[in-house]
Amino acid sequence: MSRIGKKPIQVPDKVKVEISGTNVTVTGPKGTLSLDHHPRMKVVMEESEIKVQRPSDSKTNRSLHGLTRALINNMIVGVTGGFKKNLEILGVGYRAESRGKGIQLLLGYSHPIIVIPPPGITIELEGNNKIQVSGIDKQMVGEVAAKIRSLRPPEPYKGKGIRYEGEEVRRKAGKTAA
Repeated sequence: MSRIGKKPIQVPDKVKVEISGTNVTVTGPKGTLSLDHHPRMKVVMEESEIKVQRPSDSKTNRSLHGLTRALINNMIVGVTGGFKKNLEILGVGYRAESRGKGIQLLLGYSHPIIVIPPPGITIELEGNNKIQVSGIDKQMVGEVAAKIRSLRPPEPYKGKGIRYEGEEVRRKAGKTAA
């Protein structure tokens, strides 16, 4: 039994949910999100609760059950509160600057890197070494943050690079003189 899949999803007053076939559309104060879930899963709206039901206890149905419930819950959280990922830039000379809708990153390469976010995602700077990626779609926020981090991931010797806020980087000892 999926413990996640069995939990009903509470729908706040300001959120409107439409279910038609395999499509679930959630509209809230921050925007609208839509999901085409797997045809085996059955999504039912009862008063102010959404329940996900599965046809059998097979392994694939159990995994799809929890997944579908989590995706719908993330849509509801997204249109009410949104999602954020914070990144830190560490290193001498490494910094970020605002450029129109996007940001320009100076990361020790011979050229600056310009990152323009996709629609629905906003990138904000706090100072010149903190980046905040926010939006209503959890998957898109994570993808954009991971893309920015991959431009200069933290290295293990000095810890320079772009990392998530609070991320622990395992450090290595450098060479020692013989």
